[in-house]
Amino acid sequence: MTNLLLLGSGGREHALAWKIAQSPKINHLYIAPGNAGTAQVGTNVPLRADDFEGIERFVLDHDINMVVVGPEDPLVKGIFDFFASRPALSQIPVIGPSKKGAVLEGSKDFAKAFMQRHGIPTAAYRTFDGTQVEAGCEFLATLSAPYVLKADGLCAGKGVLILPTLEEAQTALREMLGGQFGNASSRVVIEEFLSGIECSVFVLTDGRSYKILPEAKDYTSGSSIATDNPKSSNTIAAWATPKPRVLCCVSRVIWSTSSREWPKNVSTNAPLSSMIAPQSA
Repeated sequence: MTNLLLLGSGGREHALAWKIAQSPKINHLYIAPGNAGTAQVGTNVPLRADDFEGIERFVLDHDINMVVVGPEDPLVKGIFDFFASRPALSQIPVIGPSKKGAVLEGSKDFAKAFMQRHGIPTAAYRTFDGTQVEAGCEFLATLSAPYVLKADGLCAGKGVLILPTLEEAQTALREMLGGQFGNASSRVVIEEFLSGIECSVFVLTDGRSYKILPEAKDYTSGSSIATDNPKSSNTIAAWATPKPRVLCCVSRVIWSTSSREWPKNVSTNAPLSSMIAPQSA
């Protein structure tokens, strides 16, 4: 029987907790910090998901056998590496990538370059930092509306802007590179706008084998069903199962991410998420 600690406090963690709690192999399910929903299926723990020392004490005191990491932030900060470096924790499985593997989620610029290297279809882009504001504005002028600006780092779903006019896009770029999203927008990815139906394809992999999970569609401000405000960031999370029309690049994403580029010492013991937005959907 397993004592499992799930890290996170969002809707994602509620869904994970709800399903994990149904397993006959679970003895006790803890969620840190959890929310009102997770409290109905497990025991919430007043710990931040990035409080590594506090998590270490809790894991040892409560005989935790497995840790599942929901949010990206503790992965990007290296919770997998933290467990691997502690003799008392190193044998406890952490479901999530190492810090080096998590950069695929933690840096949009890295992810875009990765996709280009491996021929994975992705929108055209360029990345600019605070020393290249005017160059970024000039690049925007070469694109057609609407304009897509993405903070390079993690912003809890708030770092993507879609602007209808060049003037608004250039103003937004200056604000982002000026610190609007803190360190997360110290670099900004300017991306070609793609129209179509977006879906997310989820994959579990250990770097050698993989399992494709059910796909989902995220209705954000970029979807007409959600809002008519084109300047909103991604704040709406009404989920539904789509009927995806383009899944042809999934195997290429999995192969490139799990085996071709990562060396053996880079853990990808984690879910991968592939966002597909066919232009002619």
